[in-house]
Amino acid sequence: MNGADTAWIIVATAFVLMMTLPGLALFYGGLVRARNVLSIFMQCFAIACLMSILWLVVGYSVAFGGEGTFWGGLGRAFLVGVDATTLRGNLPEILFFAFQMTFAIITPALFLGAFAERVNFAFVLLFSALWMVLIYAPVAHWIWGGGFLSDGGIFGAVGTRDFAGGIVVHETAGLAALLLAAAVGPRKNSTTPPHNPGMVAIGAGLLWVGWFGFNGGSALAADGAAAMALTVTHISAAAASLTWVLWERIKFGRASLVGLVTGTIAGLASITPASGYVGPAAALLIGAVAGILCQEAVALIRNKTKLDDTLDVFAVHGVGGIFGTLMIAALGAGSWAAQLGALAIVGAYTLAGSWVLIQLCALVTPLRVDAETEFNGLDISTHGERAYDMNS
Repeated sequence: MNGADTAWIIVATAFVLMMTLPGLALFYGGLVRARNVLSIFMQCFAIACLMSILWLVVGYSVAFGGEGTFWGGLGRAFLVGVDATTLRGNLPEILFFAFQMTFAIITPALFLGAFAERVNFAFVLLFSALWMVLIYAPVAHWIWGGGFLSDGGIFGAVGTRDFAGGIVVHETAGLAALLLAAAVGPRKNSTTPPHNPGMVAIGAGLLWVGWFGFNGGSALAADGAAAMALTVTHISAAAASLTWVLWERIKFGRASLVGLVTGTIAGLASITPASGYVGPAAALLIGAVAGILCQEAVALIRNKTKLDDTLDVFAVHGVGGIFGTLMIAALGAGSWAAQLGALAIVGAYTLAGSWVLIQLCALVTPLRVDAETEFNGLDISTHGERAYDMNS
């Protein structure tokens, strides 16, 4: 065991958990109407709890329990055979388990933004649980766990390059978001503005800091690679934030706070797969393009389709992750065959698998709340609470 590496990954694990709790909860919560903010908090917290248990029971084993072609098996279910002295590389395996658990938490939490303000809470839990075990965990194994898309797999000695989750996290969550938005249907009122932009900015700030653990921790060592990943992550986020609001200023004559911090997330998502393979200049390029590319993707989906991806999950996370994955090949850090092939294979599996899971879950519980519940807001109707009581 390496003490320095272990200490850094302990910190990185806490950072990545902070991305969901409270980072994503505040970011998404500020974007919805005041009558639905607690439902976002509730969903984020409940997913964090449920994914943690499922990761222990079976998810970790499927992703990292063995070196099978398509899945890791059940040899590490309930962490059988793992104690405080068991190592994975030069880290305690229990720490590697915990670090990867935080990824399994935030990935299904990302697509909460696709059906916000009208989804049935029971469906959220059931679908997220099945999706993490049957979609996320196998994909993580294919690329990170020694599966068929990794080094030595179907693309040869140098397999798919995805340092921290452009494919495993952002493509899968983004594509699932599209299907979920289509299945649940649009909101009755989709024109209301974010109820608390300040909350959005606080959440984005926590996500930005937490992303240092997300990308820097994926080096799995306290070394120069971790430092480089952290630095390029920051540069990409800064560049995308500025190009997003510059593009807003050119198109609409004003630059918004929500636009600025949405650009931050676009830059972070785009650099994620490439953060271990590029330098600061390349990160500047990736972020600068991502701020405009993801904004145009938002406009395209909102204006040209009938999908109500409430909080633009696919346009920001999906498009950003796919773009960053392709930039690895464009910058000569990976092969086009491996990058494009992995995007196509994972995309097809995610779409097909997510569609099947939606149909199965719909047999058990309604996807959407009734019209009265949606009008009154999920906070009071579903959870019996209000975020703001002006009379107290």
